[in-house]
Amino acid sequence: MTVKKRLLTGDRPTGKLHIGHYVGSLKNRVIMQESGEYDPFVMIADQQALTDNARDPEKIRKSLTEVALDYLAVGLDPAKTTIFVQSQIPALAELNLYYLNLVTVSRLERNPTVKSEIQQKNFERSIPAGFFTYPVSQAADITAFKASVVPVGDDQEPMLEQTREIVRSFNSIYGKEVLVEPEGYFPPKGQGRIPGLDGNAR
Repeated sequence: MTVKKRLLTGDRPTGKLHIGHYVGSLKNRVIMQESGEYDPFVMIADQQALTDNARDPEKIRKSLTEVALDYLAVGLDPAKTTIFVQSQIPALAELNLYYLNLVTVSRLERNPTVKSEIQQKNFERSIPAGFFTYPVSQAADITAFKASVVPVGDDQEPMLEQTREIVRSFNSIYGKEVLVEPEGYFPPKGQGRIPGLDGNAR
């Protein structure tokens, strides 16, 4: 019997998903689900969405249902894929707290994905602390489920590398086999991002 690879991915519920989500990730999730090679977990990351939407929680509440329906509409099957809401698993926030002690502020500042998103959102120096540290929260999500495969776009590779650093640090302190170091699953080369109506690539 072949052992399936544990896979974890997800979306922030900040609005309805669109064609860019489908081409960039949803279609591949269904393919991976049906391949029989993976044990997929798909997270609706409502706590992560709060990192830059804390003053509009109603937006997240409404979007959560929309995202779940979009998952079902594209073919994610709850009999084959575990779909869950991040905030419903308190242990994820607890694990995040422990990981924060293994990461320095200077390391978070060097993360190119975070730097780029801070610039896009025009935070300047008014960066919510939760947003600044969300790579650590992602590491908690990935490692809590012992995911060995994480589908990501090229822009998210620095986030995954930060997870691997946390895994190595934790394992060196607390035990070599405690956490699983994940690998990235990247979309096929040449699969570009789709521009939205505002001209920004999705």
